[in-house]
Amino acid sequence: MEQLIAIIEKGQPLFNAIARNKYLKAIRDGFISVIPIIIFSSIFCLVASVPNIWGFYWPDDINNALWKCYNYSMGILAIACAATTAKHFADAQNRDLPKNNQINFISCMCAAIIGFLLLSSDTIATDAASGFNTTYLGSKGLLTAFIAAFVTGIIYKFFIKRNITVKMPEQVPPNISQTFKDIIPFSVCITVFWVFDIVFRAAFGFCFAQGVIQVFQPLFTAADGYIGLAVIYGAMSLFWFVGVHGPSIVEPAIAAALVANMTDNLAAFQAGQHASAVLTQGAQYFVVCMGGTGATLVLVFMFCFLAKSQEMRAVGKAAIVPVCFAVNEPLLFAAPIVLNPVFFVPFVFAPIANIWILKIFIDFLGMNGFMYTLPWTVPGPIGTIMGLGFQPLAFVMLALILVVDFVLYYPFFRAYDAQKCAEEAEISEEELAAKNAEKAAKLNDAFQGKADAKSVAAGAAAEAVKADAPAAVATEATTASDLNGKRVLVLCQGGGTSGLLANALAKAAKERGINLETAAEAYGNHVDMLPDFDLVVLAPQAASYLADLQKDCERVGNKCVACRGKQYIELSQNGDKSLAFVSEQLSK
Repeated sequence: MEQLIAIIEKGQPLFNAIARNKYLKAIRDGFISVIPIIIFSSIFCLVASVPNIWGFYWPDDINNALWKCYNYSMGILAIACAATTAKHFADAQNRDLPKNNQINFISCMCAAIIGFLLLSSDTIATDAASGFNTTYLGSKGLLTAFIAAFVTGIIYKFFIKRNITVKMPEQVPPNISQTFKDIIPFSVCITVFWVFDIVFRAAFGFCFAQGVIQVFQPLFTAADGYIGLAVIYGAMSLFWFVGVHGPSIVEPAIAAALVANMTDNLAAFQAGQHASAVLTQGAQYFVVCMGGTGATLVLVFMFCFLAKSQEMRAVGKAAIVPVCFAVNEPLLFAAPIVLNPVFFVPFVFAPIANIWILKIFIDFLGMNGFMYTLPWTVPGPIGTIMGLGFQPLAFVMLALILVVDFVLYYPFFRAYDAQKCAEEAEISEEELAAKNAEKAAKLNDAFQGKADAKSVAAGAAAEAVKADAPAAVATEATTASDLNGKRVLVLCQGGGTSGLLANALAKAAKERGINLETAAEAYGNHVDMLPDFDLVVLAPQAASYLADLQKDCERVGNKCVACRGKQYIELSQNGDKSLAFVSEQLSK
């Protein structure tokens, strides 16, 4: 097993390079930016549809009002995604351009929207009025939206890099000069999309968006099979196991299918047909990643309630709340699960077993697939039941998944528990008690905000004995002076893990009277925020983006650093160490 892991680790540079690919990152970040649209629209979808399960139907005027809000948000999802993807792709292109000659992402977003509309919509004309055909403006047009965004970004970079623009005299205000600077790349973009649309429709008789769907439909169908699902979600867990954020690599390739299949399932259900798609966003959030990547929900309860090892029980108690809300980094790095040979098999194969069980229930028992989108932080069991529309079979499937995950993890959990107990047996009873009291207090303080006061006091007293008091006072004063008025931004993949360190820093600074401002955000949403911060810290799962982040920070003159797994957890647990770490980075 260790040899297998060593082989996988050798491929980590390649995995990191894939995760940093600017096209994949633009898709991921652009898609994340439109998640609020999906969640917001699904609220109206839930309110309109779920009562039908119990035989209640809204009056027509209320029903139409609910679906109007859904259609006017989810129905134009691809338009929004064309803009957000173009924005993030422009940010990536700007890393390779001089500071004083950057792509105007607003202009780029506008060009991508117009280009997407040209490629995906037909004009509907009647005697009274005219309008757009909206068939491909929603989830069905996502692939075309990505293509429009990339073509726009490439054209803009070509002209901006070579200064092929309309140049205005220095006396002209910068905002007006920028407008003229954008005229050539903007015009070329729209002309390219317009000509291509005319040629494509003349050749095939339908719009480009429809053609893209026809080309990729076989791949979507294959991905929805048992082998395809195993490859997708096995790879996602495998990448995470070696410390690379798996969804960053896998999700961009399936993002369009995840949302489109949810829309198709809902449409089929409303038409009285079987909602048969398995590869959906809801399935990924609440079945595959129940408790986070690796389906670790049952594992954290094992750590918390079944472990004989005091260290494992301390980790479990500290991680159980975050894991219930799908933030499982505290468990992945503190247990650890990442690069721990003991947990390799269940971590990779539990998600595959979960998605296969869902597919069996859909294919053979007639259960409808996921139709309703909920935030990924909804606890897995709740998200499963609600996302499947409270179907009776959903309760049976959920129980079966939890049992299967327990069976898969239990023998490996027991082996690790025995290993940790053997290690603890070698430590004297007094040392063990002190070690675990301190660890439990720190973990609870970092992840749940419920540190045991007695343990904290004991730890503080022990530190006072070990350290020279005057020196400690001097160090604290130095740290305070270095940090007062500073601002620190912590980044991770989804904005969940980054909150652990940001909150720990804020709490430690407040307790010590230090004026330190902290914030947590998802990587990809940071570019416009950078000028407002002095230091940016990357969480472990986003560490592969350090090179790109350094380029972003160089443009605005601030500093950045990436953390390793155990180091990040330790900093999240210890206020003094986290403040000292930030002070050290700022002083470099």
